[in-house]
Amino acid sequence: MVALGTLVAVLPSGASRAQELPVDLELVLLVDVSGSVDAQEAELQRRGYADALISDQVVEAIRSGPLGRIAVTYVEWADDTYQTVIVGWTVLDGPESARAFAERLTAAPITTAFWTAIGSALDFATRQFDGNGAEGTRRVIDISGDGYSNRGRPPAEARDAAVAAGITINGLPILNSRPNPWGGLPPLDLDSYYQTHVIGGPGAFILVAEDFPAFGEAILAKLVKEIAQVPAPVPGSRLAGGAPEAIGQNGAAAAR
Repeated sequence: MVALGTLVAVLPSGASRAQELPVDLELVLLVDVSGSVDAQEAELQRRGYADALISDQVVEAIRSGPLGRIAVTYVEWADDTYQTVIVGWTVLDGPESARAFAERLTAAPITTAFWTAIGSALDFATRQFDGNGAEGTRRVIDISGDGYSNRGRPPAEARDAAVAAGITINGLPILNSRPNPWGGLPPLDLDSYYQTHVIGGPGAFILVAEDFPAFGEAILAKLVKEIAQVPAPVPGSRLAGGAPEAIGQNGAAAAR
């Protein structure tokens, strides 16, 4: 394994093929900050990813690959005009680089925007792989959200385009019983919606967070599964057709 030191290795944008660093996985973390996500929920999501990335389980999953390193970027999205790279493409190869990434993530200001454009978010994430400075054995988009798409092109169209480009899309729908800031109730069948319209590609799966407080446990389980590349098909995948896993407030996983 090539030693990258204790500093975060930020990958150069627009890198040529000759400059690309081989990694086990290129991963876009694509996180919903649309109007249905209030400030407290947005903070829970951000903290959930940061805590998961520095966990022993995720670091062990990263090191278990043939190269022992992955490339990750963190993107927040809302409507069809709002996609923001919070932390750019970065190599994670151990606890030091994971901790530095998490610190950059939690230090960034949190903003939200109206509406939910899942298809636009997937299109944006798909473009992020081009010239990102990494050459991964696998390319994965990890998208989380708490509502249906209501702006932009249909998610299934964007999904199909990403899958055609060799990208797998995994989903983390959040089944939230709290009304949104305008008093509307969130969808209760979001797991089925994600399975039908959002995820796709070899080994694609969803893992359901039963509520925002359970988000941290859910993202930890999901990151370990996709980084360590659990053999496909997996529960909840479009290929397997099984029931998606769910994680509730007690952190326990169960089939829905």
